[in-house]
Amino acid sequence: MALTFEQALTKLEEVVKKLENKEINLDEAVKLYNEGLELSKVCYELLKESEKLIVEKMTEAGLEKVEVE
Repeated sequence: MALTFEQALTKLEEVVKKLENKEINLDEAVKLYNEGLELSKVCYELLKESEKLIVEKMTEAGLEKVEVE
C-alpha cells in the first residue's frame, strides 16, 4: 500500500528521532539512514506530483502559466 505524504513524513520524523538517539549501534543507524532516504524520496515525489496537478489546474483556469522542474 502506498503511503500518503503525511504518513511518509510522520515515519521520516520518527526515523530522525531514532537517529538522534546516541545509544543506537552503527548497523541500526545505517539501516535507519537508508529508511529515511527512501521516505524522503517518497515525500519529494508526492510533493512534485501535487505541484504538477496544481500548476495544471491553474493553467487550465487561465490564472498563471508556471514551469515545473
